[in-house]
Amino acid sequence: MVRKILVAKPLAAIATMFLLPCGRLCAEKKSPNILFILADDLGWKDLSYTGSRFYESPYIDSLAREGIVFTDAYAAAPVSSPSRVSLQTGRYPVRSGITDVLLGRYYYQKALIDSVCPVLPPEYPLDLPLSEMTIAEKIKESGYNTYFVGKWHCSEDSLLYPQHRGYDVNFAGSNRGDVGKNGYFAPYNIPGVHALDKDEYLTDRIGDEAIKMIENNGDSPFFMFLSFYQVHVPLVAKQEKIRYFKEKARRLGLDTLECYNDTPDWWSKQPFDNPYRDRLLQSDPVYAAMISIMDENIGKILSVLKEKGLYDNTVIIFTSDNGGLATSEKSPTSNLPLKGGKGHLYEGGIRVPLVVKMNEPYRLSGYSDAVVSGIDFFPTILDIAGEEPLHNLDGQSFLPVLKDLSYKMPERPVFWHFPHYPNHGGRPAGAVRYGDYKLIEFFDTGEKELYFLKTDIGEQKNLISAEKQIADKLSRLLEKWQQECAVKMPVKNQKYKCKEN
Repeated sequence: MVRKILVAKPLAAIATMFLLPCGRLCAEKKSPNILFILADDLGWKDLSYTGSRFYESPYIDSLAREGIVFTDAYAAAPVSSPSRVSLQTGRYPVRSGITDVLLGRYYYQKALIDSVCPVLPPEYPLDLPLSEMTIAEKIKESGYNTYFVGKWHCSEDSLLYPQHRGYDVNFAGSNRGDVGKNGYFAPYNIPGVHALDKDEYLTDRIGDEAIKMIENNGDSPFFMFLSFYQVHVPLVAKQEKIRYFKEKARRLGLDTLECYNDTPDWWSKQPFDNPYRDRLLQSDPVYAAMISIMDENIGKILSVLKEKGLYDNTVIIFTSDNGGLATSEKSPTSNLPLKGGKGHLYEGGIRVPLVVKMNEPYRLSGYSDAVVSGIDFFPTILDIAGEEPLHNLDGQSFLPVLKDLSYKMPERPVFWHFPHYPNHGGRPAGAVRYGDYKLIEFFDTGEKELYFLKTDIGEQKNLISAEKQIADKLSRLLEKWQQECAVKMPVKNQKYKCKEN
């Protein structure tokens, strides 16, 4: 690409360029480094800058002050694997066929689902197909060194781990969706990861490995996908941190308040007898400690970037793979005012925090209500690197917003397809957001719900009857997209018998 640009310039301009000091020429042509930081199961309200009174995230908050905060950012799926596949490919999860976690609930609770559920989920592949190009494979063509650190969860086959999908180096990326029975302390249950110290904490090690890669990178620009296992269960943290947040909860009086709603309105349609419940407030000291530890490791990486003079020329993106875990598995966090949590297509399951700190000279700070989805990072990163987008991407670049906060993104529908029963209380469903309206279609009953998010972010007022024309329009959009993508739908369970009222 550089040779083509030089040939196109007049000879006089070329001669002038060679007279410039080397440092200035290199600075003008230096591609920005790109650091993509992904948290696991971190909710939209789980950070200080998003309004949490209990959790503390000073280093992520510093990125929010220096960068652009997106208030309407979404994961492409309400659970890990399909969301991560979308981040790697810039395409909806249905394109690869991976629509549930690897391995999903149906693989280990098939008998239960077959016995109580009105519909049965479709099968899906367990590996990101080789036909799907990853962001790392593409950006290498622009001369980037590529690094993967942390949770992968896009393939069961070890021959399709990050080092075989375009990443020059992989640390801790495997088929693991969580840290396993030993938790975050050594010894680990992650293939190829061996502790350097008997008291080592995995998140600290991930931070240290990321720093080593940055320090040894050389002169080429780097793209790093830094994917923390934090704050996925099990809830395990350092004792001194836990003690600090226990005292904070006591000081704020949070330890005396009711934590849960044991009868959320969405529970009545659940086929399972699980005691699902919504968490009402953020007060779990272990969960808070885990956020703090992740934040501190982000802080030490930012410090190294600054020490090495790389910070100003590094684009930093921070987000989460899905909404916070608020409805199951001890429900450690609260997503209020959002409804539901991980595993749901309500806002609590798919709306996520997003901060982007740009490189010089595009350093803007402020807020944007542009609707951004997980499908949009691939084309945006290519745009930042100066590459043309691939023709088959579903996402669109939001770089214009990063350069000009007044820029209005073209309005478009954003879709979700989740035909599964997760273990978080969610149900098989599809959804579409278009403008400020959002429609959800539940596949087990055929019911639809319509919400106007601008005034009802908590999805409390179902407008499906009151706004019939809008509901019909969104239904047609969703159906057309489902047909174009040839989505796999749940099938009727012939063994199912309706429960007696």
